Formats: sequence, structure tokens, C-alpha cells
Amino acid sequence: MIIRDLHGLVGTITGVVLLTMAALPLAALAVWLLACRRSVTGTPARAWKTSLADVGIVYGTVPWVWMIMLPGGRAGDVPGRVSLLPLRDLVSMSTTQVIGNLLVFAALGFFAPLRFRALASLPRILALGAVGSALVETAQYVLQLDRVSSVDDILLNAAGAGLTALASRHWWRTTANTSSDRLPSTQGPHEGPSDDALVRTPSRTHRP
Repeated sequence: MIIRDLHGLVGTITGVVLLTMAALPLAALAVWLLACRRSVTGTPARAWKTSLADVGIVYGTVPWVWMIMLPGGRAGDVPGRVSLLPLRDLVSMSTTQVIGNLLVFAALGFFAPLRFRALASLPRILALGAVGSALVETAQYVLQLDRVSSVDDILLNAAGAGLTALASRHWWRTTANTSSDRLPSTQGPHEGPSDDALVRTPSRTHRP
């Protein structure tokens, strides 16, 4: 497909793909700038990890959401359509559609547990992917984009986030364990044992 105008660049899947590829050097530059800034106040390793996660979430998610929010040929003229029966649309999806749905929140599932300790859990990532997908499907319906808001899309989007979370599990599990090992103890370094831990011995009376 030949890009002839602005609409062809921002209003078609081909144009979004080209913009995403063109933005890759900018994304790499953003990672470097963030890491350099954060290294001043923190450890370089953590600065690079958080910077890569921040940029990765945005760069890997926004283009996919952009593509699935592109309006169809009859957008605005036809009412929103909903498919709430699980697995009904899945059997008629092509391989490309299934893979595309799995990739929508793949970057979010991969990087979010690395960036946010509270999300370092597979059930939470699945829930995050499902909620994010439900919001997108709701927006498609409300904006009448000539698209079908399907529960199968939500299931695939959440599954994609979960699969990539499993792919990065080694790193975010290691980070979570390391952080828990570094938690300070409630007893100060120079404090003696508590009263409950003292072994009390009976006193002896010395007679002259």
C-alpha cells in the first residue's frame, strides 16, 4: 500500500507500522536519556531497567491500541456491535488476527511486572490486560468505529499479557526476592535481644 497523504500515514495499519518503525531510534534515545537522568540519583542498573520498562510499555502498546481503534469503512453510520459469547468469534478468526490480539498488551505484560512491584504477579497482569482490553472494546462500541466489541478479543488480549509476563518472570521474580531480602529488620544493629528473648535465671541470695 502506498502512503499518499496524512490519512494514509496515521489512519491505516500500514501507516501506523511505518511510524512505529520510524520511532524506534527515538524510543532508544528516550531510554538513554531517562537512564542517564535516573543514574544521578540511583544505581545505574536500576535506572536502565526502569527506563527500558517505561519506554517499552509505551512503545510496545500504543501502536497496537492505535491500530485496533482505527475506524472501519462505515464508522459513524452503523451502531456498535457486541459479541458476548466466549469462543464464538475465536473459531472464525484468522491466524493473523489471533496473533495480533495476543500482541496488543504483550509489551505491557512483559515490562509492567519489572517496573511496578505491585504488578509482579501473574493474576494481576491478567486482570490488568483484561481491564485494559475491556476499556478499548468499550471505546470501540461507544465511538461506533464499525468494529465488533468481542469478549474473545478481551480473552486474547489478557492471554497475551499473561504469556509475556511468564516470559519475563525470571527477572521480576528475582527482583522481588532481592527486594524482600533487603528489607530492614525491626531490631536495630546495636540493640540487644528483646525482653521476651531473654533467658531469665533465678537470683541467688548471698548470705554473709
